[in-house]
Amino acid sequence: MSAQPRRLRVAVVGTGGIVSGSHLTALRAHADRTELVAAVEIDPDRLEAFRGLAGGHVAGYTDLGGMLDAERPDLVLIGTPPSLHRDQTVAALKSGAWVLCEKPLCLSLAEYDDIAAAEQASGAYASAVFQHRYGSGAVHARELITSGELGAPLVAHCQTTWHRDSEYYAVPWRGRWATEGGGPTMGHGIHQYDLLLHLLGEWTEVRAMASRLVHDTESEDVSTALVRFANGALATVVNSVVSPHEVSRIRIDCANATVELTHLYGHSNDDWVYTAAPHIPAQRTASWRTPAADVPSSHAAQLGALLDAYEAGVRPPGSGTDARSTMEFAAALYKAAFTGAPVHAGEIVEGDPYYTAMHGNHPDWSPAR
Repeated sequence: MSAQPRRLRVAVVGTGGIVSGSHLTALRAHADRTELVAAVEIDPDRLEAFRGLAGGHVAGYTDLGGMLDAERPDLVLIGTPPSLHRDQTVAALKSGAWVLCEKPLCLSLAEYDDIAAAEQASGAYASAVFQHRYGSGAVHARELITSGELGAPLVAHCQTTWHRDSEYYAVPWRGRWATEGGGPTMGHGIHQYDLLLHLLGEWTEVRAMASRLVHDTESEDVSTALVRFANGALATVVNSVVSPHEVSRIRIDCANATVELTHLYGHSNDDWVYTAAPHIPAQRTASWRTPAADVPSSHAAQLGALLDAYEAGVRPPGSGTDARSTMEFAAALYKAAFTGAPVHAGEIVEGDPYYTAMHGNHPDWSPAR
């Protein structure tokens, strides 16, 4: 009999709600494959509270470097504010650990390329948390679309219309370019349009608008975009935190069927609906039904895919050029919105102001306004 793979030694950085909730739940779901050995938190009281919640013998640290030197984890889960992600991810990679980091993985394409360089130097990998890709409904939809079973993708709509009040933006790092990286384009809608890109593939052109309609923030509180894909499909993308009726939605009209996903913060099989075109016989649609096994989109689902990649010694999903495409889309949306000009894939390179900052030093949007 072959030996069972050893449990990976895991450390978490940050012990706020996303870590103590979603990441801890994911680790418990994969307790046969992971062992939480350490937590890093600058607030000693919150650190002790998390250690009590996690149970076991979780070592506590207030310094990331000290933890990496002492514990040498295989995997580091990062759930700190966005401005810390690049440096913490690079430090973990340099120690040889793989990383799973909350979105956005970093604040600019320049920072993303710093992470890519650290990956290349270390041989380890960093993935961004895009858990909506990993539910069984999303996996099934992508298989149907990419196989051509639903026909050519034609028209799509991606909607993240949420509501955040002034109390939400009272948290000092929110709504600021230097600490959050942007508004709902970076921090909220990124989950949905990442899934849209995952389903439809390579994008080629973006035209966009953005505005501050309600909140007194540096960044936008709403953005809209028109997107052209390499396969010819056209899409609209809406990102909002000023919408009282909250919903997350993707609709893709293909030649043979419309596929729709409607949810809020996570989806299961029942949230996906397929409508056949009139010329499609009923017997053909049997394969379109969602899978018998229902795997909700979750951190646990993505962690499972990452652990599979680790055990196989291959690049995990949601990393590398795959995840960079989503970051480039965000930068392109901002550049198109702030300049009023269309932006094409591959256009934003070193030397472009939108390569180093999502606001591109635009006089109406940069922090110095």
